Amino acid sequence: MQGTTNSDTVNASARTRPASRLHSLYYGPLGLRVGWRLLIFVVMVVALMFAKAALLRKLLHNSDPVVGYLIDKTMKFGVILLASWIMAKIEARTIADYGLPWRKMFGHRFWGGVAMAFVGLTGFLTLSHFAGVFRFGEIAQRGTEIWKWAALYGFGFIIVAVEEEFHYRGYGLSTLTKSIGFWPAAIASSAVFGYSHLGNSGENWLGVFNASAGGLLFCLLLRRSGDLWMPIGFHASWDWTQTYFYGVPDSGHVLPGHLFSGNFFGPLWLTGGTVGPEGSVLLTLLLILFWLGVSACLREEKYSKQRARK
Repeated sequence: MQGTTNSDTVNASARTRPASRLHSLYYGPLGLRVGWRLLIFVVMVVALMFAKAALLRKLLHNSDPVVGYLIDKTMKFGVILLASWIMAKIEARTIADYGLPWRKMFGHRFWGGVAMAFVGLTGFLTLSHFAGVFRFGEIAQRGTEIWKWAALYGFGFIIVAVEEEFHYRGYGLSTLTKSIGFWPAAIASSAVFGYSHLGNSGENWLGVFNASAGGLLFCLLLRRSGDLWMPIGFHASWDWTQTYFYGVPDSGHVLPGHLFSGNFFGPLWLTGGTVGPEGSVLLTLLLILFWLGVSACLREEKYSKQRARK
């Protein structure tokens, strides 16, 4: 039998070295590298969003703007969910690993977020009232109209909250956490969330800052509760309480069918003006209080810690 020469060993080593470098470019200790995972996810989302837009142009021609908005939000959620499901199959994971366990849907964490937002916003408006810059106004609805609008807005804002929370704090946040850690990833996702509010009518720089800070609070709720259902409950309740219950602007939008006819008056930095509470410095203080309260009262779930290590 002919022995292996030193030159044969050197040639074999030279051939395997480029392959090894190429493999390490795409794969690390945890499999496919985070950057490539995010790139695949973003490409899928962008392609599906273009398809969604083309379909909506055909479906929503001359349709009601509110109905069109809710359909758009529902389809956006469908796009993010489909792309996340495909990534879950690639990574041998589940949608629950990205923060959305279906078995916990509308459980106690969700309703805890609902209560937290309602009490917090009511406290904010009460403080504004005693500061002389807000009036609660009269009840604008009567009889069955109260319940009809309450249910419609409740349904609509749950759709909005589920889409936005899973969009900004789902797969992307979960995957980026593996590369740079949870809080740097949370800051990045919250900045993008705040930036997305620039397109709202009447928005200002303080409103964008508070939206980003609110996104960071949602990340804290995710971290402490272990999944997205508490931030979803908070998000939906905050929008519902502003828009329907008190009838104040929500990111620059005032919609019909509200229960109370609340209105602000006074300096814009204190009232938020046309932006609503989001544009007020008082809301910045409220978000700080929320952060301190959640940090003190809500212990971090084991599920959250385990998911961060995966």
